[in-house]
Amino acid sequence: MTRGTIYGVGLGPGCQDLMSVRADRLIRQASHVAYFRKRGRTGHARSIVEGLLSDTVIELPMEYPLTTEIPVEDPRYNECLAKFYGECVAQLSEIAGAGRDPVVLCEGDPFFYGSFMHLYRRLWGQVPVSVVPGITGMSAAWTATGQPMTWGDDVMTVLMGTLPEETLAKRIAETDALVVMKIGRNLDKLRRALARAGREDEAWLIEYAAMPEERVMPFREAGNSAPYFSILLIHGNGRRP
Repeated sequence: MTRGTIYGVGLGPGCQDLMSVRADRLIRQASHVAYFRKRGRTGHARSIVEGLLSDTVIELPMEYPLTTEIPVEDPRYNECLAKFYGECVAQLSEIAGAGRDPVVLCEGDPFFYGSFMHLYRRLWGQVPVSVVPGITGMSAAWTATGQPMTWGDDVMTVLMGTLPEETLAKRIAETDALVVMKIGRNLDKLRRALARAGREDEAWLIEYAAMPEERVMPFREAGNSAPYFSILLIHGNGRRP
């Protein structure tokens, strides 16, 4: 029997009409669809494809065993997630081994800070794997501001809000254009880092980019909390004709 292919399909930032034609086709034709989610939740990736799946599709929710219960520095964190990813790989490999082509739904782009990468690294060389790129959340965010993100020779830096405050402040001060992801509970730390870098007046906060709840505001107008789907931007202002 010919082995099937496992597809990592980028869904884009959050609305169906920003998915690629290839992604749409694969999702509609899929016999098996897998997606990550927290326990007790539908999962954002699954919500994006609502109404696209066939009536006979077999859904494979992959529920994270933990999120913030154990600090990432604790060795148990990696041990627990490694076991979880191994189980997901075994299930997908079994389906592909039976000649099916399971589709793994990936928010944004599969190769940009996504969980699918942990599956891909384990699957590569063992099972045929194909990746369908998607529009990233940061691209949707800077489009929502109505301003170009980079000009000429601008250098753009992508940071995680989970980084130490000192590292954030240093990187923010050094770059031309800036994207900060994973804000959430790191909002106050990020606010201090921007102030240390002297760039708080340049920053924008975009919540739920390309989704119905989308909000765009100068960062100074942000409240004391930010939803999970939030991105901070500083636009470049480099060389131009």
